[in-house]
Amino acid sequence: MKAAPAPVWPETAATGVRVLALNSGSSSLKFGLYEANLWGVQTLWSGQVKSVHGRFESIDARREAATGALACEPASMQSPRDTIIAIGDMLANAKTPAPDAIGHRIVHGGPLLRRHCRIDEGVLSRLEAATAFAPLHLPTTIALIRAAQERFPGLPQVACFDTTFHAGMPDVARVLPVAMALQAEGIQRYGFHGLSCESILQQLGDDLPERIIVAHLGNGASVTAIKAGKSIDTSMGLTPTGGVMMGTRSGDLDPGVVIYLVREKHYDTTAVEDMLDRQSGMLGIGGLEGDMRRLRSAPSSNADARLAISMFCYSVRKQIAAMAAVLGGVELIVFTGGIGENDRETRAEICGGLSWMDVLLDDMRNQSALNPISDTSSRCVVRILPAEEDQQIARHAAELLGAPGASSVLEGQKNRNGPKAP
Repeated sequence: MKAAPAPVWPETAATGVRVLALNSGSSSLKFGLYEANLWGVQTLWSGQVKSVHGRFESIDARREAATGALACEPASMQSPRDTIIAIGDMLANAKTPAPDAIGHRIVHGGPLLRRHCRIDEGVLSRLEAATAFAPLHLPTTIALIRAAQERFPGLPQVACFDTTFHAGMPDVARVLPVAMALQAEGIQRYGFHGLSCESILQQLGDDLPERIIVAHLGNGASVTAIKAGKSIDTSMGLTPTGGVMMGTRSGDLDPGVVIYLVREKHYDTTAVEDMLDRQSGMLGIGGLEGDMRRLRSAPSSNADARLAISMFCYSVRKQIAAMAAVLGGVELIVFTGGIGENDRETRAEICGGLSWMDVLLDDMRNQSALNPISDTSSRCVVRILPAEEDQQIARHAAELLGAPGASSVLEGQKNRNGPKAP
């Protein structure tokens, strides 16, 4: 594949490069303008658009870093293209500096895309071929990339993969127990929320314990075991559907359930996919969307809502214990993601069932989210850290595009994480 030409950076790039980060998840599109320089990454402007199954809603919230002001603006955003146009217009109206590059969070690149890279037509073709690995995410992400190319012509664009952080997992965790012929087609454990895990290590800096468990809990949720700065196991597998119970996704499920639905209920692949990704998890149990806030606010008489919460916490607790076994102990547990960062009751319920591991929370510190939230007598430290995926996108984009001074931004993290995946 012919290498893309190196960008010609403006004079201001001597002090930093501005990256518009687009972080498309299963329930929202987060976006922001960041400046990556020798001193780190600064947020210039950021916001979020809520989406439901890839369809963006018409209300956009944005936060200007200079003032901290939050504004909600009605906008007609019926497609990814409309959304990119709206974001571009907001940037222009806010008189923010123009971006030098655009970085995208890509949930899954399939077996052929395991490293962060410049986006060209070859990369887009491989992403389209990988859609089957993440049908809930990739179609929308690809549409956003195409729309960004149209709205910001000529700007270099970068793909940052959630699977890259996990690419070096040992075979005992990476290989799935299926026939070798299927493994050769790329059926393996990929792992996800890698940018979130990277951002946790970035925030910890030199204060990095040997054995860490990261619980990324949001509409999508995963638990990852990190040893000496490297992922050695994680709860999600071939796709983001596996692992712990999630907002609308089932998590791990007896494969016999799918066989039963196909054989006895005559489900086709579309119906199976819809059931596993959109109608299961906390939504399937609680019946009140897949939103923890809705479940928490339900009347105490709503037994289904209470059960959905309990099952979610139970599922996460089991995975934390499993990852502790993989690591041979744990010095630090980090809660991150929308639920992990904001729901003190969920953190308390999860850790309350880990007292046998001497994981003990300080109730007051947990309620006020004051780190560490663990009790002084806890054998393991417990912390809350934000999932700064967008900042990681900015770091990787600046480095990949050869921005002046960018190589030093990730140097410490590279030394911890080891070489890039092949």
